[in-house]
Amino acid sequence: MVQVTLEVNGKRVSHEAPARMHLGDFLRDQARLTGTHLGCEHGVCGACTVLVDGAPVRSCISFAVACEGRQVTTIEGYDADPVMQRLRAAFTKHHALQCGYCTPGMLATSRDIVLRLPQADESRVRVELSGNLCRCTGYMGIVAAVMSVLADLRAQPDAAVEALRTAQAQGRGAAPAVEKPLAFAGFTPTADSATQSTHPTTDPAANSAKPAAPAGKKEGRGSQIDGGFQVPFPAADVWAFMVDLPALASCLPGASIESHEGDRVKGRVAIKFGPMAAAFNGAARLERDDAAMRAVFRGAGQDSLSQSRANGDITYQLEALSPTETRVNVNLLYSLQGPLAQFSRSGLVQDFVRRMIADFGNNVTARLRQPAGQGEPLVQASFNPTAMFFGVLWARIKRWFGRGG
Repeated sequence: MVQVTLEVNGKRVSHEAPARMHLGDFLRDQARLTGTHLGCEHGVCGACTVLVDGAPVRSCISFAVACEGRQVTTIEGYDADPVMQRLRAAFTKHHALQCGYCTPGMLATSRDIVLRLPQADESRVRVELSGNLCRCTGYMGIVAAVMSVLADLRAQPDAAVEALRTAQAQGRGAAPAVEKPLAFAGFTPTADSATQSTHPTTDPAANSAKPAAPAGKKEGRGSQIDGGFQVPFPAADVWAFMVDLPALASCLPGASIESHEGDRVKGRVAIKFGPMAAAFNGAARLERDDAAMRAVFRGAGQDSLSQSRANGDITYQLEALSPTETRVNVNLLYSLQGPLAQFSRSGLVQDFVRRMIADFGNNVTARLRQPAGQGEPLVQASFNPTAMFFGVLWARIKRWFGRGG
């Protein structure tokens, strides 16, 4: 592991990462900027193209450590860029995108064409775009969009664009940084909240000031689900249990701990839900604020079968409702990469996660009522995937017909 520090979209981002981690994986998994799309992962399709010091770079074949100290611009960092503002409008006008997967890389390359080749004709634009593959549009709209921006700038020069062209010629072509937060958080880079899963650097108190997003909402860093449960025990007793990692894991169906050292654990989480089955092996770390009774459990793992990767932050905050009643508010922020990523967008899966949280709360209550004896091994909570699947499905059917909450 090495410490990698970059300037991403005008903000300093620093995380520990494997020496051979590619820039694309660093941006997606560490910085949680998932607008950078990984396609072929061989430097061929161009979907992963980002700017490094203003020049287009294939992030899937560039090592993150090789970009130490460099300026990196991803699709989330173009909001103050005058060229990108024109290109986005042109892409919309000329129907230059369909599925959108190639679009972040296509826009990065198009921006470079506009700045570097102000007199380019259609033939040259097609040659310059040949390194970015699109399976939907047939390129006609993309070429037309780039040509229209070039024609508009030739007819009516823009001082801001000319300044960028001068900077590009001098090797300083990075996109201008956004000076103030934007209203739409999905395109606001939040480097201070992105962490490496087993070596987090985020201050938990900083996250607590941020209002929670609606359940299932994506904030550019993954999917977010809110939930919680009540436990008929004093807050101090519940907190003591919730920071005991082996005890905590024993209440989570499908989870098992292989090794435990302080606030770090390594283990396995097995999931089966309808057609989806996975067993994630990984590591996690607990960050705790005893005074506020708030903790963040940060983990990452990989499924041995599909090779899908998962990253997640589970934040839980205890609230004393009475001397003998405590509510545990839970916020889950997660992202999936690989074949299983398609399931993360399913509303049914979000219901499944909420059911898991509810079952977890029931297990915590049961364990507190009958604590394991001193020295006795903790019995893992049982998990019936069939019962859970049909329970979630039935709850959703009742909602559809207006008979359930």
